[in-house]
Amino acid sequence: MADGKYFYGLGRRKSATARARLYKGKGNITINDKPAAEYLDGNKTLLAEITDPLALVNKQKEFDITVRVQGGGTAGQVDAIKLAIAKAITVDAPDLRPTLKKADMLSRDPREKERKKYGLRSARKREQYSKR
Repeated sequence: MADGKYFYGLGRRKSATARARLYKGKGNITINDKPAAEYLDGNKTLLAEITDPLALVNKQKEFDITVRVQGGGTAGQVDAIKLAIAKAITVDAPDLRPTLKKADMLSRDPREKERKKYGLRSARKREQYSKR
């Protein structure tokens, strides 16, 4: 962080968008100006999921990570952060791209909420059929 150089990655999932910056550092993760453990309410499973791309390439203690995330719920945000970190790692070290790709860390999950259609109760739910 002394030289100001960082690596950037953008991740999206459902309606969540995460922008991650990786700085050379000691492994601190900050999400929306809060420590990651505090932002995720101490949920160790979600915290471990965020650090999966770093653990896969053995770089847990090499980077300080700053994340800006907005939209969606906790699970969508965690998946967006994970994708953003994985993309930022490939910017730093393009030779790690095949490893991350094989572990399915670089693919965006395209599933989104389907919109409600007119004449229906929700996206697909219909009025109950009455025979008589």
